[in-house]
Amino acid sequence: MWNIAIIGLSISSSWGNGHATTYRGLVRELVRRGHVVTFLERDVPWYRDTRDLPRLPHGRILFYDSLAALFDGHEALIRNADLVIVGSYVPDGAAVCRWSLAHARGVTAFYDIDTPVTLAALERRQTTYISRDLIPRFDLYLSFTGGPTLQRLERDFGARRARALYCSVDPMQYFPDDVPCRWDLGYLGTHAEDRQPALDHLLLAPARADPGARFVVAGANYPADMIWPDNVERIAHLPPAEHRAFYNSQRFTLNITRADMIASGYAPSVRLFEAAACGTPVISDWWPGLDELFRPEEEIFTAGSAAEVLGYLNETPDEVRQAVGEQARQEVLTRHTAACRVRELEDYVEECLAPPAARRAP
Repeated sequence: MWNIAIIGLSISSSWGNGHATTYRGLVRELVRRGHVVTFLERDVPWYRDTRDLPRLPHGRILFYDSLAALFDGHEALIRNADLVIVGSYVPDGAAVCRWSLAHARGVTAFYDIDTPVTLAALERRQTTYISRDLIPRFDLYLSFTGGPTLQRLERDFGARRARALYCSVDPMQYFPDDVPCRWDLGYLGTHAEDRQPALDHLLLAPARADPGARFVVAGANYPADMIWPDNVERIAHLPPAEHRAFYNSQRFTLNITRADMIASGYAPSVRLFEAAACGTPVISDWWPGLDELFRPEEEIFTAGSAAEVLGYLNETPDEVRQAVGEQARQEVLTRHTAACRVRELEDYVEECLAPPAARRAP
């Protein structure tokens, strides 16, 4: 059993961020395996006003309202922890990292839920939550992105051990459900400029081309003056408790990847795993490593144009559509649950604790 301290962006509010879902699953499974977990979260207005999980059923949340409050009130927690994890996008994260590294006596890890964005920002010297000099000081660099990015982290940024710790899904919350089908194609994601062209090509253009079909886009921060086709329903915010019903109400769901993550590859989104766990067939843009997670046309559909999306919507037999969704679900249950991630994390930490001669090669 380990005492674990996690300093992350947010676990209490899923508004406008995908971090909360990942942390919730991770903390729950860590506690189930006997670990004691404390999550430290900056108390900021935009999350305070949108909290959908103010108290954890597993572990505990401690809020702090400033760096001084964190530093003065929680030094003992960090010093006594067997594992300290600092996450990406933590406010004033570089200062938080320095403080954590200065006081931690156990294993230290940086958990990058935004790895391609982080590395691109580091190249431009525009990160506030991590810096080049801090990366080699952590025992572990846990990355939402796998593949060649792990070697790059070690080779170019000096990470001691870069290991993939992908997002995950909770199979107790995401599963096929008997609800009426409301939409032919849906998308769940916060607005991002670099995702907007794909949303235009893969959902809005098909909607305009097929006025009789039904579409939906759920997510925050879309421009107020954006013009939506009449057959595209908008949901401004969809809390995690409503995700399962959302996916199960679609014939297909759309996965769109940010530009930096397409460039790096090997960067699955939590929405991809959530939809697949519900047995909803996914139409995704293409990126390197996707075919190592799901078999194209057997467990996932891929599209790069409106015509390809419309082809799936209008020409895929129901038995094929359902079979693809079910095969993706089985793959997720086998390899991509929060319980799987916790076992991976435990292996990585044990590797740090092992004598040098017993440590495996990266």
